[in-house]
Amino acid sequence: MTYEETVHFLYSSLPVFQRVGKAAYKADLITTRALDEHMGNPHNRFKSIHIAGTNGKGSVSHIIASVLKESGYKTGLYTSPHLRDFRERIKVNGLMVDKAYVVDFVKNNHDIIDSLKPSFFEMTVAMAFRYFADENVDVAVIETGMGGRLDSTNIITPDLSVITNIGLDHTRFLGTTIEQIAIEKGGIIKPDIPVVIGETNPLTRDLFKEIAGQNRAGIWFADEIWSVIQTAPDPGYGKMRLNLFKDDEARFTSIVLGLGGNYQLQNILTAVMSIDILRNNFIISDDNIISGLRDVITNTGFEGRWQVISESPLTICDIAHNFDGLKNTLGQIFTLGKKSVHYIIGIADDKDVDMVLSLFPETGIYYFTRADIPRALDPYVLKDHAARYNLKGNISPCVKDAFDSATEAAGEDDLIYIGGSTYIVADFLNTIQ
Repeated sequence: MTYEETVHFLYSSLPVFQRVGKAAYKADLITTRALDEHMGNPHNRFKSIHIAGTNGKGSVSHIIASVLKESGYKTGLYTSPHLRDFRERIKVNGLMVDKAYVVDFVKNNHDIIDSLKPSFFEMTVAMAFRYFADENVDVAVIETGMGGRLDSTNIITPDLSVITNIGLDHTRFLGTTIEQIAIEKGGIIKPDIPVVIGETNPLTRDLFKEIAGQNRAGIWFADEIWSVIQTAPDPGYGKMRLNLFKDDEARFTSIVLGLGGNYQLQNILTAVMSIDILRNNFIISDDNIISGLRDVITNTGFEGRWQVISESPLTICDIAHNFDGLKNTLGQIFTLGKKSVHYIIGIADDKDVDMVLSLFPETGIYYFTRADIPRALDPYVLKDHAARYNLKGNISPCVKDAFDSATEAAGEDDLIYIGGSTYIVADFLNTIQ
């Protein structure tokens, strides 16, 4: 098979959460462990950092991977979902896994795939771990999927566990309260392995301390130790200049974070706290940290987070898709003072549509659309829901049509926003490839 045929086989033969939702979710690690054992337990052949959380885990994963790469370590990076190419999920030093490796992996493991019938995510985790072992990486940064305790990545024993924050997302699977979701995410905390909590929440602080205590794991709350001041945005809105403080003392002054989006101010605290702990086992200089923060996109190929596509009109795509994530993103849009804002939005059908739509302003110009996945909410249904919040606009059958309409209507001083779903952003980026 060619690479394209192989990826088609994976999508058509294995349950894929982004397409079928609940049918792809398995509430155990039985298949994951069987796959890993078949591969020779590759997860035991490299050091790792394990990252969970509701929002920000992708950003934190990429920042840490960038700093480790700058420090001279051959660094694997496993994240999900992908935006343009399946191979984005599996990278070493910022380079995607070779197409030939993907083809050979599926070909050589066809029998076990057919026998165990893993989900798409389970198979992808197995491929990533085997690839990192075959590439002899020094360390791999491993991002969980939506959960933690029962996530396929949770067979590793990392050097550090990180939980960015807890919000209400994937409530069908993880629980309907903050505390229930925290227990699931907290399932990545391992015996005697330090854990960093990115965002202190009074609903979860004692819970995480209790889980850490049961595991004799040291625990650090990043925002109780580190703080940040944004000193200046980049003129292109794609970077930030920051001062970072540890225990109220200046630690890094006027450094550049190569990511935009005000929500990165929380993520940077989680990342630098994590890096601070990692310095106990890895050689990481201040210069490595400074260059790793500055060159995170170059080092890792990160996309889809407050990504500036054009400055006239200002065009931004962002994968925020739950209440907390969208609240931050839309809040920043409000501060830009643009004449008009054109919102190209689509939502997955398993989200709380009303909670999400309640965040959008009545003054926006809306283009209701859908991503090219079965889980996408019908744009006619989305428009009906939006009308309850006095959000008015037109329906577009696909993201490309919506973007063409917005581009035609927008003036130079306007803003075009593309978001509401990871898969809306993925479709958009593929249209401008």
